[in-house]
Amino acid sequence: MAPRKKVSQQKIAKDLGVSQALVSLALNGRKDGIGPDTYKKIWEHAIGLGYQPKGMKFEQSPREARQRQVGFILRSGLNIHTQGSYFSHVLHGMHSALAERGFAAVFLGAEDSLNKERLRQFFHTGHALQGIVLFGEVGAGFLNQLRQLEKRIVAVSARHTGLCHSVVGNEPQALEAVVAHLKSLGHTRIGWLGGNVGLGRHEARHQAYRAGLKLAGLEPDPRYAAFLKQGDRAEGAEAILQLLPLARRKDFPTAFLTYNIHMAAGAVQALLRAGWKVPADLSIAAADFSPLALQESPKITAAGSEAEKLGRAAAKLVIDSTGSDDESFHDLILPSQLFVGESTGPAPAGAGR
Repeated sequence: MAPRKKVSQQKIAKDLGVSQALVSLALNGRKDGIGPDTYKKIWEHAIGLGYQPKGMKFEQSPREARQRQVGFILRSGLNIHTQGSYFSHVLHGMHSALAERGFAAVFLGAEDSLNKERLRQFFHTGHALQGIVLFGEVGAGFLNQLRQLEKRIVAVSARHTGLCHSVVGNEPQALEAVVAHLKSLGHTRIGWLGGNVGLGRHEARHQAYRAGLKLAGLEPDPRYAAFLKQGDRAEGAEAILQLLPLARRKDFPTAFLTYNIHMAAGAVQALLRAGWKVPADLSIAAADFSPLALQESPKITAAGSEAEKLGRAAAKLVIDSTGSDDESFHDLILPSQLFVGESTGPAPAGAGR
């Protein structure tokens, strides 16, 4: 595979119509004199392009800088230059919190691109890293290799009990809220569109969905649940299209909950292309929350913890971690919120379509 073309600060500045000096200040964590919207725009565009700051070359960076760096690693299957991804918002929150305390976030790679030898290159004598933040659930073998090199580890949106700190959203709270919202609209038949099946994050949300239904006095129907290996827009479309042939049944759901916002957006677009009206014919809601929910048309009803807050919490945990053998691990659960968008409405009268 050809190496990725280096993304320059000049290109970022040109794309955004700002000066290179402003871009340089922002990407070095300087906020003085930069509007918060501009600061966020510069970072999100840089991340979307796959920008890699010079600080990633540890052996060439100043010693004082090398003492204040936190690395982050994506789980297998994730890509840092996917604009609008959930973890790009987590990263923005983490970077902002680190910068406030004089630290920089540096990207080490994705789990599936980091073997034992590559990891060791980041942890040479006098290395820069003051801890690692994991975005998503990594394999046990990979985590064990990493722990041999660094004990100050925080997992975001995943738990590795007894092995590292973690920051997760309150999945039961989120699913309870969105199920209660749908029931208040008259929905009593609510299906499930699952993605990233096999990861703890999906299992937590699916169990919370079932618990939310039970609390509302409703029952899940396994005939109206789809489970896919991945969890992006394409899988959202695929999941709902798998179930639409059953739509003439009188007990077909009037609403579906999806594993995440990407799947919700994919399901909504597939329904619209098939001639359905959302939410008049079928309501769609997501079991997580990020700014992406507000950017979709229609806006997606969603419940979950704010991605940027997860990133800020992870930054604090990793900076405060000692890495000592007697350190207690924190399993931090952030509160969830419900955002009522345009993809949910009153349950249609009558049975299936």
